Amino acid sequence: SFYFSFAEILKDLDDYYEKFKRETDAVQKRRMLHCIQRALIRSQELGDEKIQIVSQMVELVENRTRQVDSHVEQFETCQETNDTTGSSGKAGQDKSKTESIAQAEKPNNKRSRRQRNNENRENASNNHDHDDITSGTPKEKKAKTSKKKKRSKAKAEREASPPDLPIDPNEPTYCLCNQVSYGEMIGCDNDECPIEWFHFSCVGLNHKPKGKWYCPKCRGENEKTMDKALEKSKKERAYN
Repeated sequence: SFYFSFAEILKDLDDYYEKFKRETDAVQKRRMLHCIQRALIRSQELGDEKIQIVSQMVELVENRTRQVDSHVEQFETCQETNDTTGSSGKAGQDKSKTESIAQAEKPNNKRSRRQRNNENRENASNNHDHDDITSGTPKEKKAKTSKKKKRSKAKAEREASPPDLPIDPNEPTYCLCNQVSYGEMIGCDNDECPIEWFHFSCVGLNHKPKGKWYCPKCRGENEKTMDKALEKSKKERAYN
C-alpha cells in the first residue's frame, strides 16, 4: 500500500507541475502551488512511516536475537549441571563398592566368633544398606530441589533483565539518558530535534501514542504551539 500511495503522489506531482507550467492565470498558478505543497507534505509523511516500520523490524530482530542467546546460555548451564551431577554419583558408587570389598576381605583368626557373628553381620549389612538408601534419598531430593530453585531464580533474573551484550564504543547514543539503542524506542516528530530517538521508559511511555509525538525538550510548555510551529516550518520547506 505504501508503494502504490507513493506512486500516486508522484503522479499527482507531475500533473500539478505540468499544469503549473502551462497556466497563465496567477490565481490558478497559486492554486497549483498549494496542491504541489500538499503532495510533498504527504510524501514526507509516508517516508516517516516507512522509517518507523523499519525501526520496529530492527528492534524485533534484536529482541529475538537476545532471546535466542539467553536460551542457548540456559541450555549450556543445564548441560554442565547434569554432567557434574552424573560424575559425583558415579564416584560415590565406586567408593561404596571399594569399602564393601575391603570389609569382605578383612582377615579374622577366630573361626568360632566369625560363625557366631555371621548372621549379625548380614543383618547389619542389610540395615546399613537400607540406611544408605533412606539417608541418600532426602539428600538427592534436597540437591535436586536446590538446583531447581537456583535454575528458576536464574531464569527469572534473565527474563526480568536481558543478558548484557558487548557494546560497540562507536555505537551512537540516544535519549535523555545518553545510552545506546535498546528495548522499545520512539522518535521525536520534530525534524530539528538534536536527540531524535528516546526509550519508552525514559519518557514515561508504555506504548506508542497516536498521532505525532514530541520529546520533552522540543515540546516545552505548550505542545499545541509546538505542533503548529512545526507544521508551518514543514510547509515552508516544502514550498521552497
